[in-house]
Amino acid sequence: MLSMKALPGVPRRTVLAAHAVPLVTLPSALWRVALAAGLPVSEISLRHNGEVLYVVCLAVVSEALALLTLGLVRPWGEIVPRWIPLLGGRRVAPLAATAVAVLGGILLSVLLAFAFYSHTVNIGPDSTGTPAQYALMLACYVPLLAWPPLLIAVAVAYYRRRTAVPFPGGGARDSGTAAHQEGDKPERHPVFDRADHRKADAPSRRE
Repeated sequence: MLSMKALPGVPRRTVLAAHAVPLVTLPSALWRVALAAGLPVSEISLRHNGEVLYVVCLAVVSEALALLTLGLVRPWGEIVPRWIPLLGGRRVAPLAATAVAVLGGILLSVLLAFAFYSHTVNIGPDSTGTPAQYALMLACYVPLLAWPPLLIAVAVAYYRRRTAVPFPGGGARDSGTAAHQEGDKPERHPVFDRADHRKADAPSRRE
């Protein structure tokens, strides 16, 4: 079971969303492994060793990509681990990491939409197997639809946290909000400043 570890200051809802990504991809990965192992999860049979290897690799790669989401709430998403050649110890650029995650979420949305549409139109439940096998496949694959929105939400939270401007007394605020608030401050003309000083000095002169 995944431990709910995260950096200090990461909202709990973001931590939960990041840890949910590997969980929503796990059922489909296990279904693929079961299919490759020859278990009766479908009437679809893998005839060649190449097909078996492809399905297993697809399951492993999809779960590995899902686990990368945890980096958006953990230290190795901000500093590259030192055991990685050439890049170890370097700071991860917030914009680059966010862009990769958001583009990945968009690409996943397109691929999943195409996969579900293609299966519905070209294959259908009859080619999958019995109603029980079809229901099992749906139960394993439907959670994948939550992968793109979860990934994008965690990526946006990651970027906002990494680019936040710290308050002098602790805490942080978004850089865009800080700039907006600073821009809202009205500028005082030097003439008004001199007038205020004259008013402040007037009582002392009378004394």
